Amino acid sequence: MRPRHLAGGLALLTLPYLAYVATTWRRYGRASVPRPARQDSPLDRFMPDCEVAERQEVVVAAPAELTMAAAKEMDIFRSPLIRAVFAARTLPSRLRGAAARVPASLLSETLALGWRVLAEEPGRSIVVGAVTQPWRAAVTFRGLDPDAFAGFSEPGYAKIAWTLEAVPLSPSTSRFRTETRVSTTDARARARFRRYWAVFSPGILLIRRASLGLVKADAERRFEGTTRPAMPLVARHT
Repeated sequence: MRPRHLAGGLALLTLPYLAYVATTWRRYGRASVPRPARQDSPLDRFMPDCEVAERQEVVVAAPAELTMAAAKEMDIFRSPLIRAVFAARTLPSRLRGAAARVPASLLSETLALGWRVLAEEPGRSIVVGAVTQPWRAAVTFRGLDPDAFAGFSEPGYAKIAWTLEAVPLSPSTSRFRTETRVSTTDARARARFRRYWAVFSPGILLIRRASLGLVKADAERRFEGTTRPAMPLVARHT
């Protein structure tokens, strides 16, 4: 490929990204989930007001219990897109010699990093949260108990909480939903997180959206396995 063609291709990719960054920067603080749609969210107890609110959902042809089980056991590295996003985001640390971490599931890996379960309704929803400074080169996550998280106000931090939720629609269908909310504790943290979110939110939201397909496919496969009629036994004559 000629250099000018390569440069043109990179420009075609770069310009939309820069436009996205500018738009996200300008719209920061305007939650994308409308207030009426958020009233039933399990996050309301911990973060009723926020600077970022992102929700993705998909209808699943499986009962809520199976959908929730698939969500809790989701291995996001099954998605080539997610693997590519993680490879790009972790390249600097891997160049410094850090070992790549391959999670058994999104939830177990998150908890291993320091996040804490804030609330859970078995078979229906789970809320996970932490306080952190994601703009730092070496990011750490501090998990807190539910009441401490809701009231946390130490300057210089971002509070992040997200959900996995399965909403029953019928005995054989459900809606899988994941929502993320962010609130910062002072003006300086808000400015730093605003820059971070403008630059890195495309990859974060790609991971969230790709996870919908993983959960849907796994839950529907599990449900099909429970409803498939057993093969009749055929007598063998010898």
